[in-house]
Amino acid sequence: MSEDPEPEQRSPREVFLALVNGVAEGRWEELPELYAEQTDVVHPFHPLRAPALHTREELRAHFAPTGMGPTLIRRPANITVHETTDPEVVVAEFEYQGTVAETGEEFALPGIFVLRVRDGRIVSSRDYFDHLTAARIRGGLDALLTALRQQACPSPGLS
Repeated sequence: MSEDPEPEQRSPREVFLALVNGVAEGRWEELPELYAEQTDVVHPFHPLRAPALHTREELRAHFAPTGMGPTLIRRPANITVHETTDPEVVVAEFEYQGTVAETGEEFALPGIFVLRVRDGRIVSSRDYFDHLTAARIRGGLDALLTALRQQACPSPGLS
C-alpha cells in the first residue's frame, strides 16, 4: 500500500480526488487541510449568494458536521478531470450518487469544480452545484425557498 504524497507534491488532480472522496466519506476534519491558509472558494450558483470562503478556518466551519438533517450515503461518480494549459488549474466534472439513509431515496448531485492548486493546496475554487437538489435531499428545500422569498420581498417597513 502506497502512502499519500506530501501535500506540496500532490497534483491538482490528486487534490480534487482527495476532496470529493473526503466529502463522500465524511472526513470533515481533514478537508480544510486540502486548502491553503488563504484561499478563495465561491459557489457562484448558490441561490442565496453565499459569501466566499477565504480562510482555512472558514472552511473548517463550512465542513463542520451539524448533526442535523438526514444521513447521506454517497460516492463520487462520472468523474472527468480536464487538465488546462495552466498547470495549477483543473476543471473537474462529477456527481455524487447516493441514497438518503432514512428514506431510501436515491439521488444524483452533479457538480463542476474549477480548482487552482499551488504547492498541493487549493488556493481558489469555483464550485458549481445543483443547490436545489442538495437542499431537497438534505430536507432543507422549504427553508431555502422561504429565504429566497424573503430576499425577493423583504417585509414592509424594513429599510
